[in-house]
Amino acid sequence: MVFGILGSGSWGTALAKILTDNGQTIHWWNRSENAIEQFKLRAHNPQYLPSARFNINQLLLTTNAEEVIRNADTIVIVIPSAYAINALTGLPKNVFEGKKIVSAIKGILPEENLLLNDYLKHYFNVSLENYFALLGPCHAEEVAQEKLSYLTFTGKDTSQTVEIASYFKTSYINTIINKDIYGVQYAAVLKNIYAVAAGIAHGLDYGDNFLSVLIANSADEMAGFLRKAGFVNAEVGYIEHKKKNKTNEEHNNYAASVYLGDLLVTCYSLHSRNRSFGNMIGKGYAVKAAQMEMSMVAEGYYASKCMYIINKEVLADMPIASTVYNILWNGLQAREGFEKIEEVLV
Repeated sequence: MVFGILGSGSWGTALAKILTDNGQTIHWWNRSENAIEQFKLRAHNPQYLPSARFNINQLLLTTNAEEVIRNADTIVIVIPSAYAINALTGLPKNVFEGKKIVSAIKGILPEENLLLNDYLKHYFNVSLENYFALLGPCHAEEVAQEKLSYLTFTGKDTSQTVEIASYFKTSYINTIINKDIYGVQYAAVLKNIYAVAAGIAHGLDYGDNFLSVLIANSADEMAGFLRKAGFVNAEVGYIEHKKKNKTNEEHNNYAASVYLGDLLVTCYSLHSRNRSFGNMIGKGYAVKAAQMEMSMVAEGYYASKCMYIINKEVLADMPIASTVYNILWNGLQAREGFEKIEEVLV
């Protein structure tokens, strides 16, 4: 299997490290020719995860996205959701024909309000059978440090999903297989919104006791949306601890790592950009000022608006996500918004 990576931020760099640590030579797209030259000179990404060292002979670096796609059979798309459409616009309509697509995007494409698989189906005729999602719980910074992490791979065809996952399994990465393509992607979108909420709470000087209740309610709110939207069987206590089989397949319950685990690490970890973004909002930063302070994209900002629109049809009870949307997009004061949240937490 020949991999191509579209995206060279921290998460893209972490995934490239995993693949090359497994001996893979990868085709890798970077927007900047200067960054590529610096990469070749220093054997690390000059902008992201500089501690992750690479064998340059395993990297086929280029600023031409179409070249990466043509030369690989499995394309990992790991561009921030806000920039994905711009990066893909202009590519030939048949460019993904015969390719497997692995989405490592943890958001909705805001211009179209679509998950990546729906966008690729509409504009590039990519079937869901050739689409896979790669999710956490996993922070890029810990991958660079080779701290034990877990990746969940989701696809309709278990055998193909297992094959793709096998290229990412290392001494510091365990892999889990899941079939819930829509559910895991929406869970990844929602957990970023709730991480913004956790950050706002910290910025407003709420304590750990309140934060635990906020996150517990966020988990229930997420599960309620997934259940009402029909994406997942959101049950607790559904995992059976058996001897690991070939696939290490997990049940589609929201207490599993890709749902609740990813929510927890994104809300609590100091590596979380969404938590950091929310913390600044809670401390009184304007949205634009907080964005300017960030060197990376906080997906929860765009996700909050997308999910607010989507939930107009689903009609799930989502007071936490709705409050985050109103704080970020409608000028609701963070303190006022959280006083309203206090009233609904159980």
